[in-house]
Amino acid sequence: MDIPSKYEPQKVENRWYDYWMKHNYFHSIPDGREPYTIVIPPPNVTGILHMGHMLNNTIQDVLIRRARLQGKNACWVPGTDHASIATEAKVVAKLKEEGIHKADLSREEFLNHAWDWTHEYGGVILEQLKKLGCSCDWDRTAFTMDENMSASVIKVFVDLFNKGMIYRGYRMVNWDPQAQTTLSDEEVVYEEKQGLLYYLSYPIEGSDEKVIIATTRPETILGDTAICINPNDERYSHLKGKKAIVPICNRVIPIITDEYVDIEFGTGCLKVTPAHDVNDKALGEKHELETVDIFNADATLNSFGLHYEGKDRFVVRKEIKKELEDKGFLVKTENYINKVGTSERTKAVIEPRLSEQWFLKMEDLVKPAIEAVLETDDINFFPKKFENTYRHWMENIRDWNISRQLWWGQQIPAYYFGDGQDDFVVAESVEEALILAQGKSNNYELALSDLRQDEDVVDTWFSSWLWPMSVFNGILEPDNKEINYYYPTSDLVTAPDIIFFWVARMIIAGYEYRGEKPFENVYFTGIVRDKERRKMSKSLGNSPDALKLIENYGADGVRVGLLLSSAAGNDLLFDEDLCQQGKNFANKIWNGFRLLKGWEVADIPQPEASKLGIAWYNAKFNHTLAEIEDHFGKFRISDALMAIYKLIWDDYSSWLLEIVKPAYQQPIDRMSFEAIIGIFENNLKLLHPFMPFLTEEIWQHIAERSPNEALVVSQWPSIQKPDVGLIRQFEFAAEVIAGIRTIRKEKNIPMKESLELLVSNAEKLGRDWDAIIKKLTNVSSISYVDAAVEGALTFRVNSNEYFIPISGAVDVEAEIKKIKEELKYTKGFLQSVRKKLSNERFVNNAPDKVIAIERKKQADAEAKIETLEKSLASLN
Repeated sequence: MDIPSKYEPQKVENRWYDYWMKHNYFHSIPDGREPYTIVIPPPNVTGILHMGHMLNNTIQDVLIRRARLQGKNACWVPGTDHASIATEAKVVAKLKEEGIHKADLSREEFLNHAWDWTHEYGGVILEQLKKLGCSCDWDRTAFTMDENMSASVIKVFVDLFNKGMIYRGYRMVNWDPQAQTTLSDEEVVYEEKQGLLYYLSYPIEGSDEKVIIATTRPETILGDTAICINPNDERYSHLKGKKAIVPICNRVIPIITDEYVDIEFGTGCLKVTPAHDVNDKALGEKHELETVDIFNADATLNSFGLHYEGKDRFVVRKEIKKELEDKGFLVKTENYINKVGTSERTKAVIEPRLSEQWFLKMEDLVKPAIEAVLETDDINFFPKKFENTYRHWMENIRDWNISRQLWWGQQIPAYYFGDGQDDFVVAESVEEALILAQGKSNNYELALSDLRQDEDVVDTWFSSWLWPMSVFNGILEPDNKEINYYYPTSDLVTAPDIIFFWVARMIIAGYEYRGEKPFENVYFTGIVRDKERRKMSKSLGNSPDALKLIENYGADGVRVGLLLSSAAGNDLLFDEDLCQQGKNFANKIWNGFRLLKGWEVADIPQPEASKLGIAWYNAKFNHTLAEIEDHFGKFRISDALMAIYKLIWDDYSSWLLEIVKPAYQQPIDRMSFEAIIGIFENNLKLLHPFMPFLTEEIWQHIAERSPNEALVVSQWPSIQKPDVGLIRQFEFAAEVIAGIRTIRKEKNIPMKESLELLVSNAEKLGRDWDAIIKKLTNVSSISYVDAAVEGALTFRVNSNEYFIPISGAVDVEAEIKKIKEELKYTKGFLQSVRKKLSNERFVNNAPDKVIAIERKKQADAEAKIETLEKSLASLN
């Protein structure tokens, strides 16, 4: 097979991905091997690949490819989430462009449009993941609205209801007026916004007196049903039992007392609007106040808004301010920074709203999940710091509002048969519901047509919390072969911002429905940010086109660029130069391979240098492999890559290839060549999880391979005990080589000019490494001496001193001058260090580590002075 002169990922990547797919390497079925299972955090069905997906899925692919090489039965389940709010909003917007309003459609008609949208745009992101090289088991692709997935959700809903854990309640909820649905607390993002504090005067009924209240939302005065004062506030004690008149609407409301009111805040008087504030609602219930809801579902004002009916809340805020001012009710305004709740999905400002919703009791459900992470370590978080976040949320958990006022999703399986509060049943099918309704009502003449199903759907997270079980049909068939084999899954890779939405809830569901954890480990990636530490987003325009990056740098280059600086749980400051670094690494490996394949091989004796170099590299390889395994065990994925990067770039390319490289136009011995090919193949195995395309391309160029010999299904190297002594000796030899190269560079002595090396061998080193030192520095001879050599350049490695006799190529006078200058500087530096160490105050107060550093500086300076003085003496 001809080897192209240049590595061109665009010509390679599709070919190898198609090859892997053709031979079904990614597909898993239960067998006798140890399973290694990952379930993908399902992206929104309408989503496209962004930098967060790139990082998250690259890490998952590294883990799954390594497990596959380790001989485990690797199963990576892909899929998408139906994303009720986001998808329905997109479908509604598309219909609006076509002149169709959701309100004009039946539920069935709307769902047909939603499915059309999903079939047209859904799954784009999964195709894009293939471009990144993700080795998912595509035969297992799941969608949270698939028939069996939906049936699982309904089954769980019915089960929890029958256990008394799901209930209907009339509560204050977070209302998204744009999506027109309730949201859970976790889906509300609080942002600091600059607003105004409005001071308004309310007349006291039957007198000329007025009372001042402060509010950030003047439009809500139309829903006021009381004014509350603290019973201990002497300023207002005379108002107890009196009534006030609400400006504009002229509603007469009672003045009540409650210690809830903070005497120090604002004016000490609180307007009470039970329909639009959760705390006001509690006060309203306590004091049996009227509840007046002034908003429509879209946050326009209803008939209680009087002449503002039909207008948006923010429009009304501006207009009512002017009316209050004109009528003398507005006393003053002040700038005020307020935390405003916004919808995570639509960015709309949330309205607190009284609404009847479905809730799941959480207090008992969370107990096994708390224990698993925080007490028994059945589930491990990486980094561990996220356990504190998990603890705080789990120990302060509130009941989960699981109903959403949408059509796209699993419709709540509650069926109503009458007008009473309890005239409903919950069942998995309408047929079952009819039987239950007939029994509950004692009316056996009820027909299917008499039942009406709840209009709401369940929260999207209520389907995805079952994901590790439902993808293996573990809810509908809890004892099937697949769920018993693949569950619990192995590792979960996700972002910390869904620790509550998804991670915690999957753990809860796992213990409730299988009595065990859903996964062993959770690896939290950081957030991808730009160089200015801003989170990457479309709105900021700072997020590069993921597919364009792959086109420019190759998938492997992008993967390496992302991973080199993404420590677990720490944000990644993305810079496109990182991808260029990854591309450069790919080119380095490719060029090294071309060099190898360009050598002529002959049956000649193996040089000692090559033999020793190969022995050293094998020791270094095993030492690094142990490091890599340790990094993987601690989910330090970027550290594992960096260890491989250094091994290949430094130890293999810069050292080993130079050691074994034959002389110009000379052949390499067969023994060394075959050993180098074996070493290179092991390097490719380590690198394959990170750079799958490049490594497979080279692997297939090395030799003709059958499909079952492809790199993707080869064997991960096993660790042999490394010869640590050999590694240490090489490090010493490498310093000698560096010393000679430095002298060549500083004295402009070309490599073609051979040198003589004399050694004062205080370290008592053997001569094993002489062959390598000679080859890599063009030293013609190495002699061992007992005393210093005059007229020579010198350098030191530990206790050994090395001398290079001066030839005519060195300007002796210039060298003497240079050494004297360096000697003067070093003596001055030594004096400053000694002065610091002779200062008792410094020595007594500085940390031991700092003192040790200063003593090391002193020793190094003294050794350097000794060497410089010897060099000077030899030149005089």
